[in-house]
This record gives sequence, C-alpha cells and structure tokens, in this order.
Amino acid sequence: MHTSIRPAGRRLGLAALASLVLSSSAIAQENVLNLYTARHYQTDEALYTGFTKRTGIRVNRIEGGEDALFERIKNEGAHSPADVFITVDIGRIWRADQAGIFEAVKSPLLESRIPAAYRDPDNRWFGFSARARVIVYDKSRVKPGAIRTYEDLADPQWKDKLCVRSSAHPYMLSLTASMIAHLGEQKAEAWVKGLKANLARDPKGGDTDQIRAAASGECAIAVTNQYYFVRLMRSPKPDDKRVVERLAVVFPNQQDRGTHMNISGGGMLRHAPHKDAARRFLEYLASDEAQAYFANGNNEWPVVAGVKLDNPELESLGKFKTDAINVAILGKNQALAQRISDRVGYK
Repeated sequence: MHTSIRPAGRRLGLAALASLVLSSSAIAQENVLNLYTARHYQTDEALYTGFTKRTGIRVNRIEGGEDALFERIKNEGAHSPADVFITVDIGRIWRADQAGIFEAVKSPLLESRIPAAYRDPDNRWFGFSARARVIVYDKSRVKPGAIRTYEDLADPQWKDKLCVRSSAHPYMLSLTASMIAHLGEQKAEAWVKGLKANLARDPKGGDTDQIRAAASGECAIAVTNQYYFVRLMRSPKPDDKRVVERLAVVFPNQQDRGTHMNISGGGMLRHAPHKDAARRFLEYLASDEAQAYFANGNNEWPVVAGVKLDNPELESLGKFKTDAINVAILGKNQALAQRISDRVGYK
C-alpha cells in the first residue's frame, strides 16, 4: 500500500504520527484533522487547502487502498488517530459501516444539503460526490435509441459486442446490486447471464479500457462511470479526442427508475480524537465550494443541487433522471451480486 501523510503542504513522518497515538489528550486539543482517504485524485488537494483556509484546521492525510485503510482502522481500534475515513463506492462504505467504525453525526446542515438517497438514514456516513454508470456505444455500429436501459445490455442481439470490467469490481457489483433491488434475484440473475453471453472478450482492465475497446472495434458497447469518459473529453491528446468522437453516451432507464448512481463519501470515525473538526470537515465537503471541486477537478457530479460548475464537458452530457433508491441498499446487495455472478460464470 502506498502511504503518504501530508499536513498543510509538508510531509509528516510516521514517527511523528505515531507520537500522536501515544497522547490522546494532546491529540484532542490540537487544531488538526487526521484523514484516512482512499481517494487518490490530485485535484482533491484543493479540498484540503480550502478547508484549512476556511477553518484554520490543519489536515494530516494518509492515502492508501480502500481495503488496507479499512483494516488499519480496525486494527488501530480505540487508539486510532484517524478522525474521518473517505472512500469510493457504496459497497466499501457500507462494509465499513457494518464493521461499526463510523459514529453518527448530528448536523442539520448535512441533513439538509445531502439528499436522502446519498446518506445513511442514521447519519453515520454521507455521499459527497455522485457517479453515473453509463453506457457508451460505437455510433458506426449501434443506432441511436437501440440501447435505452441496463436490461438492453442482456439482449441477444448484442452477442459478442459488449465490454465490461470484472464482476468482482465494486462498480459492477453495485450495478448488479441495483438490478437485484429493482428486478428481484431471479430476474437479476437472468440479466447477468445475458450480460455474460454478450461479452466480446473476457473482462479485463478498468473503465477507460472498456471505452477504448468500444472505440477501437474490439466491441461496440461498453459500460463505464461517466467521469472516465469526461476525462477523455477534456484531454488534449488527439487519440483521446478520436475515441470521444467515435462514441455516444446513454443514460439508461430514463423512462422508468432512472440511471444507477454510486457515491464517493465517508464519515466520522467512532474513536475520532477531533470530533468537532471531523464534523466541520464533513460539513465543508457539502459546501458549494467543495462540491464544485469534485465536479471541476474529477468530473463527478455534486450531490448538492444548484452548485455552479466550471466544467463544460461534464455539463454537456446534459440533465438526466437519477435512480432515487437509497444507495445503502446497493451495499447490502453486493454479496448476493457476487454470488449471482459466480453462479453464471461471469468472471
């Protein structure tokens, strides 16, 4: 696991951080926030500097893989210096919540600004940015309107034309979990079976690999989070521009439940030594300033309505209907989603 600890523009040594653990009373009195984050986007630097500028609270940050940070928090237990844990995908957030690492935050601001679909009913965790799972297709091989829903991906007419990533990846598990929630287990399994039958190749690579495969002719249809596509839209590279020009984007299920959404988010940890700073940081992430950073920096959508953006490419995708289901249900259904994928042989 790559670990970096960066307080307000300078590197904090591991020994220095360890010393914080030795004196909990000293920790609680310091004007700092200790953040464990699995978000690895350079553009998030603006979030930390913005929070410090607004509050005077210094951010000590440990970055790493989701699972490694989660295990670290559990192993540190009551002695953990961490105040806030941030990660991506509702499945990871839900598992962390089930392990009892979060503490409920009483904040009228968070309750009023974060939509109910994107936060825990008991306010133990909150989503701060949203991602849509969209379909992209080769305009030379698929007619406009031929694919309108996630269910259409399993249609036999698309045999050998579909590229998706591994069934075990959280983004695909969350999509399958959504299908379970809306269709029931039996129909969701039939959908996964149809998805597998339509694969142009065995699943491999990330979302950008699926997009490029659709543009190169290896397949005609791919599934991706929208921000990967917008990254290519904003790229100055000629090859990326050609990929974008060849493809069109579909926001599925606009005539019924709406497009499947996932989140990046987190919450205050149960043993947080700086609980007030943790609450203030979470509230800052819901501010217009921070919400705009998520969109302008990483091409995610704000979860707070009405935030002014400076990302023409993201906004060019247009408005769309989102699935209103509480994302916690998707986390709960992920284990079943994996069992279904295993039963039908979708790797």
